[in-house]
Amino acid sequence: MTDNTSIEGIIAEVIRRNPGEAEFHQAVREVAETLGPVLRKHPQYAKHKIIERICEPERQIIFRVPWQDDRGEVQINRGFRVGFNSALGPYKGGLRFHPSVYLGIVKFLGFEQVFKNAVTGMPIGGAKGGADFDPKGKSDNEVMRFCQSFMTELYRHLGEYTDVPAGDIGVGAREIGFLFGQYKRITNRYESAVLTGKSPDWGGSLVRREATGYGLVYFVEEMLKARGQTVAGKTCIVSGSGNVAIYAVEKLQALGAKVVACSDSNAVIHDPNGIRLDTLKQIKEVERRRISHYAQEHPDAQCLGANQLWNIPCEVALPCATQNELNEQAARTLIANGCIAVGEGANMPTTPGGVKAFMEAGLAYGPGKAANAGGVATSALEMQQNASRDAWSFEYTEKRLHGIMQNIHNDCHETAAEFGAPGNYVMGANIAGFRRVAEAMLAFGVV
Repeated sequence: MTDNTSIEGIIAEVIRRNPGEAEFHQAVREVAETLGPVLRKHPQYAKHKIIERICEPERQIIFRVPWQDDRGEVQINRGFRVGFNSALGPYKGGLRFHPSVYLGIVKFLGFEQVFKNAVTGMPIGGAKGGADFDPKGKSDNEVMRFCQSFMTELYRHLGEYTDVPAGDIGVGAREIGFLFGQYKRITNRYESAVLTGKSPDWGGSLVRREATGYGLVYFVEEMLKARGQTVAGKTCIVSGSGNVAIYAVEKLQALGAKVVACSDSNAVIHDPNGIRLDTLKQIKEVERRRISHYAQEHPDAQCLGANQLWNIPCEVALPCATQNELNEQAARTLIANGCIAVGEGANMPTTPGGVKAFMEAGLAYGPGKAANAGGVATSALEMQQNASRDAWSFEYTEKRLHGIMQNIHNDCHETAAEFGAPGNYVMGANIAGFRRVAEAMLAFGVV
């Protein structure tokens, strides 16, 4: 069979074995369809069925999470942890608390995490987890009781040499604190390296909150440098207004860019004078209000519908909200309005049609598994600090992050050129990550 026929057969088998998991199917197809060149160069990968083995998680854990709300009523949620691949190190990947979480979402995120973690060059495998619990609107005590119940089941599967979760959507320092408190209570061990994303007050990295947004901008800057340009002076838009978006805005502004729009699930704020970072942080981090309140503070800003962000002219676009938020029509609108670079701060935020449009137009397009790897890279640095019982300065940790993102860019850029697709960061990231995992899997035999 030809490589393409073999790969299509693998994809078809994944779909057959995992029915109804559309996001997971999409993630597998996006990676597998770029691997033909590496199979031709390294036929041993096909012989030993490396792709098929990577597409099957090493373990999948689903469990009940009962907890009691402030009214005394018992609530029941479902928890997940999927350990996808541990060839390069212990499982590493976040926990997501959101009503949309189901097994297919967790598997898609875990599969992506395998390659994202591999391109960092750090010794970490790929995993993901979470629950269909929504922390929005819950009291601190309700969140604490949920986290304690969640960890009461999950703790038995964790360990600094086994599986090290972090945060994701709906899981910040508050949730990580509650989770770790329960882990310590049950195990009678202070193993701070078993969770990352902790508060800097008790073992967390000083750059972890900023890492994904900062790393994203560093990656986009490297893409533009490869084309003889820079982010300085560029007009930018950023979707979302969580940690990734806020700190992408912060780093863009620090490098001389002008960010004119950001969003949340309800609205888009367009401020032609440039987004005021202090106001954005006050609204989203301190007051935890909707982004629409920004327009009340700054009358020159427009509050637009939630689907209007990609219509705003820009040179750099950073989708930082959620999966499949940027479709083909939006991509073509960005291209028509003069966009020259797109960097993904979220996991798989661009649909296949949108990716195809960007590639055909020749944009500098950074896929999430490379562009947003700064978060997990800094989590690995946090593990190093915890293992050595050390504490690093903000400046030192950010310098390490910057160097890692430069290395990721260079690896993806050089790999794409090696396989005859210069400038194709999708192929570069997929093949670079795949080769690292594949070589380790070959070394271990059939396990």
